[in-house]
Amino acid sequence: MGVGIRAAGEGDRELVVRLLDEAFQDDPVSGWVFPEREYRRRTHHRLMAAFTDIVLAEGRIDVTEDSTACALWLSMPAAGGDGPDGGGGGGGSEEADDADDAVRLRESVDPANPRVEEIARLMADSHPADRAHEYLWMIGVAPSHQGEGLGGALVQHVLDRCDREGLPAYLEASSERSTKLYERLGFTFADHTLDLPDGPRMWPMWREPVTGRGH
Repeated sequence: MGVGIRAAGEGDRELVVRLLDEAFQDDPVSGWVFPEREYRRRTHHRLMAAFTDIVLAEGRIDVTEDSTACALWLSMPAAGGDGPDGGGGGGGSEEADDADDAVRLRESVDPANPRVEEIARLMADSHPADRAHEYLWMIGVAPSHQGEGLGGALVQHVLDRCDREGLPAYLEASSERSTKLYERLGFTFADHTLDLPDGPRMWPMWREPVTGRGH
């Protein structure tokens, strides 16, 4: 049985924030950003809301028709190429923009928490910039529906387009367990981990487009 998928709009914002908040409450990276459980329960949703707003404005969010899972994607241009912030003026201004974005994220989400800014900086610094690609920022499945194949269906929905258009895809897996799902979808480990200071690690993964598919 296929999984119905649609593009989210502004009216889906609260649904997406709730799905991400529930899915990532016990995620190792979220636990590092917000170490105290009760504080995380009260504050974590603000970070998910900030991520949702960025992707609603600049990318694409897919949700399952039954509203139990969502995936957040950004189309990333090659450094210096055509596209958002791709003016070709050299890396310095892009690094400054990333730093400014990290500061703004902390100030909007949890001003006294330096780890909000730190995670944004680390992810920006490790992001591949030499080729245009689709970036799977986050995927969230309601806890009661995990293990039903919804996440894989959401990812494959975009990977099919990547294959048609010859685009690679990139993500950072936040647990070693989740790397297994992504490996089944054609992603491979990008040869280095992203190690959070005194915290967990993330696994950057890259997928080349598959040519010759029958679509």
